[in-house]
Amino acid sequence: MRIRKDRSAYEDQSGIDYELIATVSDALAHPVRLRLFRYIMQMNREMKSVCTKDLVAEFNYAQATISQHMKKLVRSGLVETKKEEKFAYYYVNLGVLAHYIEAARRFSVL
Repeated sequence: MRIRKDRSAYEDQSGIDYELIATVSDALAHPVRLRLFRYIMQMNREMKSVCTKDLVAEFNYAQATISQHMKKLVRSGLVETKKEEKFAYYYVNLGVLAHYIEAARRFSVL
């Protein structure tokens, strides 16, 4: 599921972005994806590049499993890829994460 550029159709008068909350929550709903996301965030903070082979070595999952989980994180917008030669490197998109946190905060206010 791609997040549409025109999000206003999914926001109500309180400015809650329901599609963003649903998409990102779905991407973070699996323990493996949470661990992958956290690891990428930590490595990015340390200014270290992360590619699929690094994730396979760190988590001892099959490359296909890692790729499927990363595909979901990338589609949510939480993770971006940058291709260099034959490798794709992963970077956390802190803007989407911040928007998600703000939307979830607005959602939880009664």
